[in-house]
Amino acid sequence: MKEKNTVIGRPEEAFNFLKDRPSLQFLKDVIIGIINNMRDSLKIAVAGATGYVGLELIKILEKHPNVKIVYLCAQKSIGKSINFFDKKIKKKKLPKISKISNIDWKKIDIIFTALPNGEAQKISKQLPKSVKLIDLSADFRLKDPKLYKKWYGINHASKKQIKNSVYAITEFTRNLLPKYKIISCPGCYPTSVQLPLMPLIKNKMINIKNIIIDSKSGYSGAGKKIKKKFSFKNLFDSVSAYGVGYHRHMAEMDQEFTKISKKNTKVFFTPHLIPMFRGILSTIYLDAKGKNTAFKIYKFLKKYHKNNFFVKIAKFNSSIGTGEVMNTNYCKISVCRDRTDKKVIIISTIDNLIKGASGQAVQNMNVAFKMKETLGLI
Repeated sequence: MKEKNTVIGRPEEAFNFLKDRPSLQFLKDVIIGIINNMRDSLKIAVAGATGYVGLELIKILEKHPNVKIVYLCAQKSIGKSINFFDKKIKKKKLPKISKISNIDWKKIDIIFTALPNGEAQKISKQLPKSVKLIDLSADFRLKDPKLYKKWYGINHASKKQIKNSVYAITEFTRNLLPKYKIISCPGCYPTSVQLPLMPLIKNKMINIKNIIIDSKSGYSGAGKKIKKKFSFKNLFDSVSAYGVGYHRHMAEMDQEFTKISKKNTKVFFTPHLIPMFRGILSTIYLDAKGKNTAFKIYKFLKKYHKNNFFVKIAKFNSSIGTGEVMNTNYCKISVCRDRTDKKVIIISTIDNLIKGASGQAVQNMNVAFKMKETLGLI
């Protein structure tokens, strides 16, 4: 998408001089809304359109004012309408399902990939310079291809493109997103964990040698082929631990925590599947450092995230649940005290299909193309 001038291309920046004049804020919002509607639409392809994440992504994109979906791609069901897979998708003019090989790269600005691991790497080698890749798999999350092979069991097929990618939780990478050709969206569990922990680790408020994470997810996080992946009895009527001691998401959490702390960091992490469709709730057990307490950590996180629209800090020492963020792009965090003074309990909840996947991908797109961060998401 070409930006003809600062006012059309970057309206938020152009009208930044009004930010300290509350009486004119409404006028600013109206003007920016008009300008956003004047933009040329970003042309979008979605690969993996019929999976849980792909369908959520389409529902977000179809209500986004500045995009046009040009291709919906899948390996099967070629020629079918997308609302065959989800009746909540109302737009009648969406393209029929087609193969990725049918994409004319000159006709798109962005491709979202919600595909099995390894596929986005292959696609990345075909892309012209004008097309940005926003990937929702693990293909570009790990910066060391040897680690990728260790955790995912396949060789990295696009090692040269790793340097052109950024691991992107929007709240921590806003300034980097416009600069990279490939935006790698983090996993759902790591998103729920990093939003509260990254600021604490960066500011040396917790002991990084004893981070214990207990996460619970609805079964949509395992994809549509869940029965092939898990052999648990009564899968949809029971709670099941899995990936104990070696879940793949540990690799990206270790990577990002090591990067921010400058010390080798390895978390204790156990995920569980619970008998509901969507949502993640992570309970994190920490040791506070120095004079820090649970209440000081609460005050710090509340201040740190005050300008992050999609991060909400609950009242101190309050219980929260997945129902508070379901079908939204929000992350809600609660900091709680333990009966032991230096122990801290943090609860973090997200919708795994939105803030943990499709919503975060669109949030990254909005920032990368200098649009209002919340477009399509509220």
